[in-house]
Amino acid sequence: MFPALTCREVQVLELLAAGNRHAEVAARLGITRHTVSTHAKNIYRKLGVNNALAAVNVAHELRLLDRQRVR
Repeated sequence: MFPALTCREVQVLELLAAGNRHAEVAARLGITRHTVSTHAKNIYRKLGVNNALAAVNVAHELRLLDRQRVR
């Protein structure tokens, strides 16, 4: 079982899943790029993966992301 993602982590993951880079995610959420990187690292750790693509795949398998919003 995976630890739950926070609401902000889900937001970051959705934006990464849509193809945004960390700088773009930061601008859209009004946070720093460093904060996005920290969220991404926490997401990867919680999902047991090493990169954004793997995190998105696991999140879809676990139905953590709304496929309609990610497009």
